[in-house]
Amino acid sequence: MTLFFSILTLIGGLCLFMFGMSLMGDSLERAAGNKLQALLGKFTSNKMAGFLTGLAVTSVIQSSSATTVMVVGFVNSSLMTLRQAINVIMGANIGTTITAWILSLNSLPSEVGVALEFFKPKTFVPILAFVGLLLFMFSKSSRKKDIGTILLGFATLMFGMDIMSDATNNQEIRDIISSVFGFFGTDSPLGWFAPLVAVLAGTVFTAVIQSSSASVGILQALALNAPAGAITIGSCFPIIMGQNIGTCITAVLSSAGANRNGKRTAVVHLSFNIIGTTIILVAYYIVRIIFSVIGDDFFLGWNANGLSIATMHTLFNFATTLILLPASKLLEKIAYKVFPISEDEKQNKLVLDERLLNTPAVALGVCRDATVTMANDAINAFNLSLQSLVTYSKESADEIRKMEDKTDQYEDVIGTYLVKLSGHQTGDKLSDESTRLLKLIGDFERISDHSVNILESAEELKEKNIEFSEEARNEIAVLSGAVSEILFLSLEAFTKNDLSIAGQIEPLEEVIDDIKDELRTRHIYRLQEGHCSISAGFIWSDILTNLERTADHCSNIAACMIDTANDNLNIHESVREIKGNKAQFEELYEVYSKRYTLPKNV
Repeated sequence: MTLFFSILTLIGGLCLFMFGMSLMGDSLERAAGNKLQALLGKFTSNKMAGFLTGLAVTSVIQSSSATTVMVVGFVNSSLMTLRQAINVIMGANIGTTITAWILSLNSLPSEVGVALEFFKPKTFVPILAFVGLLLFMFSKSSRKKDIGTILLGFATLMFGMDIMSDATNNQEIRDIISSVFGFFGTDSPLGWFAPLVAVLAGTVFTAVIQSSSASVGILQALALNAPAGAITIGSCFPIIMGQNIGTCITAVLSSAGANRNGKRTAVVHLSFNIIGTTIILVAYYIVRIIFSVIGDDFFLGWNANGLSIATMHTLFNFATTLILLPASKLLEKIAYKVFPISEDEKQNKLVLDERLLNTPAVALGVCRDATVTMANDAINAFNLSLQSLVTYSKESADEIRKMEDKTDQYEDVIGTYLVKLSGHQTGDKLSDESTRLLKLIGDFERISDHSVNILESAEELKEKNIEFSEEARNEIAVLSGAVSEILFLSLEAFTKNDLSIAGQIEPLEEVIDDIKDELRTRHIYRLQEGHCSISAGFIWSDILTNLERTADHCSNIAACMIDTANDNLNIHESVREIKGNKAQFEELYEVYSKRYTLPKNV
């Protein structure tokens, strides 16, 4: 019966440990969301930059699996290349080793100096749990609540580790541990097959619990009270190798619903760990052979503890990374060999991966990046359409329509994704940003629609062989120049999140309204005097309407940005606020009026 209750205690400790690690990891992702967004926004093709980014992100969230799942999402959304992902995955493998070093504090001897006493978990974990409980129960800030949950999660996993360790004090449990690990050591009855079995055992166990950090932590807990000679360096090291392969199961499962590029990322993660393990395992066999010839196990027979397990885990990951970092192109080739480029991939449509919704700040960052791309396409299409009024070409027309189709698809995908994101815990700040993006994508999409409308006017002029008078062409050139500038200011304000630039848009929009009114008046005079045909007049009117409405959308973009900054969602109030600063508004209005002066009416 004693054995039965000891096994129950061991299982209970394992459950608490796993729950604490999951709770801490999820809370770390939420609390560090903004930092993650900043880091993930700086992915580059540079190997070292990607490596350091993966290391930093994983060090923050304490899970290489979570980082890799995010990377799969980024690659699946075409916001990161596969080559960039490879470098990040390698960095993540190093970052995940920090957890083992924290857990190794349990291996500090019972009698330590006063200076080290505070670093013993039994000293600081109750303090962390108390602080975490206060933050979780009494704080109104969602961020502080997340920090409290992190502390409670850490206290729970450390408590679970203590329970597992205490359960191994039972002699029968100790005998079982000795028997199990005896199959993996240098004296195993399996002989030279023992390391291979150990790698397989580490792989299977880690694949089941889907966390190498947790798997290494459990190994550390078992080693705390294991009998002398039961868990040795020689028996642990192959298990640690297998744990790094087993952790790939999370990325593999995550890639099941991804596109081929997302699946390639999972293949890279898996092949990286398999190749690395194979190389290090060969080296391990060579070391065993050398010491078997000498007739001494040397360090392979030493007892393993939490500190030595953390050291082995770190050394293994550093070694595999050093070996394979220069071979990132090889890993990329393997991935493309397993999943070749398909015809569907060549269409390059936007996909926002729903895996990223679990990290709202990251998901919102992805939406913003996609919106920036959409904005650039919409404004480039509009500028091309203005050029088509001067010099029409079939190539430009096709490009305008292509970009307009793309912005339509972006609006649909981003809008749907933001609505789904609203169902997750985002906090007030992220919720406001999400609302802002929902408004902005509508304005950018309408700008691209107006570009097609202007293109159709240019095509109608060409098909009907209609030409505007020189006076009309000069007038439309002035208005087009003003609209081009307001588009540029809108794009700059949005991409740089610059409110000072946003504040310059409304005076220019009013100048555009005044120019448009004057042009309509001049057009009526030309019609009355017979200087303009009815057909040309309709086209002229359509062009003016599209230019004026495009400026209105730019005004909406600026007002929306100011709304969000002032925690206000009323565009009319923002416009009144801009006009309320009369001196600045009139000064800018005067500048723009002089810049865009219409030629004298003759």
